[in-house]
Amino acid sequence: MDVFKSNVDVLSKLLPPHLLAPRVGIVCGSGLSTLATCMRGIVEIPYNDLEGFVHSTVPGHKSSLAFGLIGEGEGVPVVAMLGRFHPYEGHVLSSVVYPIRLMAHLGVKDIIITNAAGSLRPSIPVGTIVVIQDHIALPLLTGLNPLLGPPFSPKHARFVPLSDAYSRPLRLAAFRAAHALGLERDALAEGTYTWVSGPTYETPAEGRFLRNAGGDVVGMSTVPEVVAARDEGMNVLVLSLVTNLVVIPDGYRSVREEVEAEIAGQSIVRAPTPTVSHEEVLSVGKQKADVMKSLVAEIIGRLPRA
Repeated sequence: MDVFKSNVDVLSKLLPPHLLAPRVGIVCGSGLSTLATCMRGIVEIPYNDLEGFVHSTVPGHKSSLAFGLIGEGEGVPVVAMLGRFHPYEGHVLSSVVYPIRLMAHLGVKDIIITNAAGSLRPSIPVGTIVVIQDHIALPLLTGLNPLLGPPFSPKHARFVPLSDAYSRPLRLAAFRAAHALGLERDALAEGTYTWVSGPTYETPAEGRFLRNAGGDVVGMSTVPEVVAARDEGMNVLVLSLVTNLVVIPDGYRSVREEVEAEIAGQSIVRAPTPTVSHEEVLSVGKQKADVMKSLVAEIIGRLPRA
């Protein structure tokens, strides 16, 4: 716990008093660090200046906390995490979720977690912002859980319920904000996020499995942060920006048939199997950054100021 006090002492020397108690936290996903530009009076604190923080190694992620204001008048004090941490980078889960716990220690009540995700369904095309209502987390079910070990403190529950992990009032606020901004109805969708550890993208069989299990989008982050946020008593909103379609062919192309056709003197021309790249993810994130930024700002502007 001393590390929290140490970081508060550091921040109190670097931040003006009105930014020391942020009301809302934001986690910026791949290619979405520009979300912080919806804030004014920004003060950035490099992760290197704070104890307990590791370094984000993924392209499209910075390594700093941005403090600022969003909304009219005095505004809502906000802290944004510009660059998150992932287990696939080699970070232990306690490090992955440490910034979330620090946000709670600073007074954050509502947290908006964004990510770039792959769509498991043709009905959710690239560019859609999915308001997450539930999740499927295979790593969580099989031993990769940030709450493993002793409770974080005596004040924390041993068993944390997740049936209400995704705040209904915040999800309502997201759709109301979209309406106020005049976004098309299909700009937003609702869905279930599936968490995989990465860093490999899914095989067609894995994508099909996750879709059949009830998943709508898939990604390599977010769920550990959601779990830690709920452990800290924060209200959670997750916005997944669909940056690619998961490769899930209708069926497998038989190489036996191809060889048999060859033997029979016929030829079968096969198109190459499509793949996904991180560059594609970052590109879509850049294209949709302004929409995400406007949506997040509108949501925060609608939150109670108390």
